[in-house]
Parts: sequence; structure tokens; C-alpha cells
Amino acid sequence: MELASIVDLVNGWVWGTPLVVLCLGAGVFFSFWTRFLQVRHIKDMVTQLWQGKTSESGISSFQGFAMALGGRVGTGNIAGVATAIAMGGPGALFWMWVIAFLGAGSAFIESALAQVWKEKVDGQYVGGPAYYIERGLKMKWYAVLFAATTVVSCGFLLPGIQSNSIATAFQGAFRVPMWVSGLFTTALLGLVIFGGVKRIGRVAELAVPFMALGYLLMALAIVIIDFRRVPEMLALIFSSAFGAHAAFGGIAGSAIAWGVKRGIFSNEAGQGTGPQAAAAAEVAHPAQQGLVQAFSVYVDTLGVCTATGIMLLLTGQYNVADGKGGFLTQNLPGVEHGPAYTQLAVDTVLPGFGSAFVAVALFFFAFTTIMAYAYYAESNVDYLLRGRSTRWGIRAIRVVLLAMTFFGSVRTVGLAWAMGDIGVGLMAWLNILAILALGKVGVKVLRDYEEQVKAGKPLSFDPAKLGIPDTACWKT
Repeated sequence: MELASIVDLVNGWVWGTPLVVLCLGAGVFFSFWTRFLQVRHIKDMVTQLWQGKTSESGISSFQGFAMALGGRVGTGNIAGVATAIAMGGPGALFWMWVIAFLGAGSAFIESALAQVWKEKVDGQYVGGPAYYIERGLKMKWYAVLFAATTVVSCGFLLPGIQSNSIATAFQGAFRVPMWVSGLFTTALLGLVIFGGVKRIGRVAELAVPFMALGYLLMALAIVIIDFRRVPEMLALIFSSAFGAHAAFGGIAGSAIAWGVKRGIFSNEAGQGTGPQAAAAAEVAHPAQQGLVQAFSVYVDTLGVCTATGIMLLLTGQYNVADGKGGFLTQNLPGVEHGPAYTQLAVDTVLPGFGSAFVAVALFFFAFTTIMAYAYYAESNVDYLLRGRSTRWGIRAIRVVLLAMTFFGSVRTVGLAWAMGDIGVGLMAWLNILAILALGKVGVKVLRDYEEQVKAGKPLSFDPAKLGIPDTACWKT
């Protein structure tokens, strides 16, 4: 059996209906348990961005937000949205909104837990699912399994998706051979990741807001130019999402599946990557990073993914497959790659500008995502080795990540995405089950934060007061 066939088979097992149900179910569960914090605390999500300053041990709240957002906002926001619409119809965009709204609750819980059980390694804060699984659940084997899965996923399986999309977009826009784009991306990435987490935070802090704002402004320009079609577009999205559209009613199930799948790939809520960035922040209370990371899910999906969906649907630059080898709608015969749809969409409004704009935007999106993958992989190598040849282990995973970045840039699109989906799915399975088991602690943290804010007290965190044991970095 060929590699591509094996990868597709495993991908099908990992991303079956049970994982879709688990992701949606966990989001609903946490939303009700926290009394829909993602609605009640929107103001706090924004204000907490500016709380917490860089220290010798940790990065600022905003850098933690920017680093996590750099991981969330990637090729999934361009190519991923196009794929979701191509496979699930326009209604898939609605289900991406749903998983973002529900996933914000999951993102709060996992990020708050990461802060509660963070540790200090070589003078810097580290944490994430492996740490809260070991200390909170007392299941070392499970923690090791998650850490090993993260190293494989972020160091081996996921980087190729991002570099492949960069190479594809630059080939379409500037006729640059894919191997040249791959070599350039790999070399630049090497300069950044060998600088460590502080440099990743600084680069992300500058690049992420710039790239997201520019992309959102482009979508806004398209809406303004074609505003008369907005009601028609919204009707198309909602009717397709619930199987009421004449053309797309038969693939409502695919709309849900692909919306959830690509939504999680993009915003990473519940996947276990965001909390690893959250743990690195220096804050007064764990809930602060929980709220900040919940907000980053909104920015990613309700902002950037929606921008892509609007550009595609308003301009009609999309195809929709029927699941049987044919098409329900084929507006762009012969177009198969995600970035190409968005490039053509922008070109319909600003001829000759779309390909270059999307290629540059995608470079920033994807490059910061690979930077985040590097940090996540290194953090889990740290956990697994615990000082035993840690330096060599981190160097090794950096070399592997750089090799896979170049390898992915010259591979087929289908293979790159299938490998990445496996990585995301495996991490989501392991992490969501863990945060469901530890959800009570996350809710305690939220209640403690709310009580302090209501009383007008300066924020502080005493885990002993809440009955939370085995915390390493909080004074009790």
C-alpha cells in the first residue's frame, strides 16, 4: 500500500464522527458549565490582553496571545476554509462559527489549567496538557503519551501543510518554483527558532496583528464593493448549513463534519496547542490567560476565517464537490488548491492584485504558525527529557521540523493535509478527554477570578484556597 493510501486510511479513523461529536459536545458542556463565559466576559477578554508584563521567567499576556494566535492563524484560514466549502458547501462556514463559539469555552479551560500547573524550566515558564495531565490527573503515562504525540505532530506532521501552501501560493503568484520557496522558508525559520521562545514571542507580537488586520481590511473592502449581495450570501450560508438549500441540502452532514474539522484545524480550540503558549505568560491569575486565549479563537475563526469565506462566497470563486467524484457547483473548473480560490476571489475585485496579496498574507499566516509549532514541539521535548540531554533533544527536533518544512513544500497537497489532519486529530482526542476530566478545576479558577473582580480586589491566585494540589509556580 502506498504512503498516501496509508495516511488517508489513518486520517479517516482519527477524524471519524466520534471526534466531531466529542469536539462539539465538549464545547457545549463547557459553555453551560461556565455560564457562557465566551459571551459574559468579552470585555474582559480584550482588557486582559494588556495585563501582565514580560519578566525573566515569562512573556507578556499580549505575547502569549500573539504566539498562540500565530499558531491558530495559518493556512487553515485560507486554504482550510476553501476546502471546507469545497467539501461541505457554504454551510460549512456556519459550522466553523459554531465550533469557534463553543470552542472558546474549551480554550478557556485548557489555558487556565496550563497556567495552574505550569513549571519553571531553565528560568522560563513552560506548561500545557502534559503538565496538567501529570499533576492534575496523576497519570504520568497519559502525559507522556500526549507529549510524544505533540512532538510528532508539531515537529513532523504539521509543518508541511504550512510550507506547502506558501510554496503553492508563491508559485501561482510569482512563478517561483516550489522548492525555492521551501528553501527560503526553511532558512528563515531556522534563523528564528534557534533564537528561543523570547524571540518567537517578539516576532509574533509584530507579525500577527499586521497580517490579520491587513487581511480583514481586504475582506471589508470586498464587502463594501459588493454589499448588495451580502443578504443573499448569508441566506446561502444558513440554508446550506441546515440542509434547506436546493443544491446543497444533500450534504448537510458534510457541512457539519468539514466545518468542525477545519474549524478546529484553524482555531485549535481543545487541541492542546494554545495552552502551551498560555503557560509561558507571566500573569497574576490563571483566568487572565484563559480569557485571552478564548479571545484568540474568536479572532481566528470569527475574524480571519470569516474574511476568507466572505471573499469566496461574495465573488462566487468556489467549487462544491458532491462526494461521489463530481460537483454540485463548479465555478472554477480545474482549480484544486485552497490558496488559488482566495487569490482568484481578490482578483475579481482588484484585478492583478489578488495572487500577490494572498501569497504574501499566506506567508505571514503560515510562517508564524510553524514558529508556534517549533515552540510546542520543544516544550514537550523538555517535558519528556526533563534535563536528560534536553539540549540535544531540542536541537534534534528543530532539525526534524526544518527538514519537514522543506519536504512538505514539495509534496502533493493531499498528502500534506492528510498528515496534518492526523496530528491535529490525535492531539484533540487526548487533550479534550483530559480537560473534561479536569474541568472542575478550570471552573473553580473562573469563579475565583469573577469573585475577585466583583470585589474590586487586585488579582492574585492561591491554589491552596481552592483545594488545587501540586502546583509548582504559585505561592500559597
